[in-house]
Amino acid sequence: MTVVELREGVLLAFSSLTANKFRSGLTILGVLIGVWSVIAMTSLIEGLDNAVQDSINNLGSNVLYVDRFGPGTDWEDLTEEERNRKFMTAVEAEAIRLNCPSVKAVSPENHFWGFSGGGNIVKYKGRKANRPAVVGIIPDYQKVHSLSVSYGRFLSEVDNATRAYVCVLGPDVSEALFPDEDPIDREIRINNVRFAVVGVREKQESMFDDGENNKLYIPLETFEKLYPWDEALTLVVSALSADQLEQAKEEITVTLRQVRRVPYGEDNDFAIFGQENIREMVGNITQYIYLAMIVISSVGLMVGGVGVMNIMLVSVTERTREIGVRKAIGARRTNILWQFLIEAMTLSGTGGVLGIMTGIATALLMGALTPLPFNVSIFFISLGFLVAVSVGLVAGIYPAYRAARVDPIESLRYE
Repeated sequence: MTVVELREGVLLAFSSLTANKFRSGLTILGVLIGVWSVIAMTSLIEGLDNAVQDSINNLGSNVLYVDRFGPGTDWEDLTEEERNRKFMTAVEAEAIRLNCPSVKAVSPENHFWGFSGGGNIVKYKGRKANRPAVVGIIPDYQKVHSLSVSYGRFLSEVDNATRAYVCVLGPDVSEALFPDEDPIDREIRINNVRFAVVGVREKQESMFDDGENNKLYIPLETFEKLYPWDEALTLVVSALSADQLEQAKEEITVTLRQVRRVPYGEDNDFAIFGQENIREMVGNITQYIYLAMIVISSVGLMVGGVGVMNIMLVSVTERTREIGVRKAIGARRTNILWQFLIEAMTLSGTGGVLGIMTGIATALLMGALTPLPFNVSIFFISLGFLVAVSVGLVAGIYPAYRAARVDPIESLRYE
């Protein structure tokens, strides 16, 4: 196939498109929808994935989480030993702090989401917060999570030791209760218990910051006094550096096995995980989403391929006499074959280009009208166009073969 034949095939395809606009539009619609779904969904998925990864990075590269179970645990398939595992305790947190030289700080923390899961009731002078989580912490929470306060101070060792009824508000809670006044030293009610506000933590800027900003913090000892039945403590550990993360993990493992009296040769009755474990769990979820996207877009592309094949078969019938004339003046079967293959690929490629443009426009529109992030990937744009052209190639093989097999004598007599 020469460049001239390629150019001629493309021009003939566009001529066919313009001559039968409605028919051609219906033909490429399936390809357009398939490619549009690929571009729009991958833009949204990659945008969400990047936002999640940024949120995971904000956890800190040298942070470890210690709990009874790791992320992705199947709660329906726990063994007898796993169901009877003891919760983490502040005693174990202290043991880690004293016996693990690679650990900078350790923060035992517990979340209370409200009685019967209905959310916590937090009030001040008739104003209510939006059901914030109450978190029991110690002062090292600030060091582990690298946060600072916007107003006032953070919780102190004295607050914890004396079981003081003081709290630090998240920025969303502060804005809800004190929209026009200084919250410091004000007295609020948390589930009908009076607490004095001593500080407001800085706002966390992230797409997934609503949960973090809508929290309030009280001393862990006070938390355990108010909610003694809630023992679901998590230990958040900060290593001295990212390079010492594995060393810190080994030291924590040895310390906890001793404190929790795990017999030699038996598995740990606790889990230690960090960014990579959370990232792996998110990656597994993303894979399933991509699989669903492929299935959805494949349906559109399949419909588009059937449409392209149908229109090319009709085109072969309509242009039987033209094929005979071309063969009569010296065109070979391969020339006719390539002519119709190029037309089919041009037809589906046009649908692919329109699908790409529509997909990018949809992603931009989602970014403008919603808080959802998006990320238009050059890889998926290229893949979408390549798949569209490939659909035309596959769908055009049979019609092109039929056109190449047309007998020139019979075609010249065709009306």
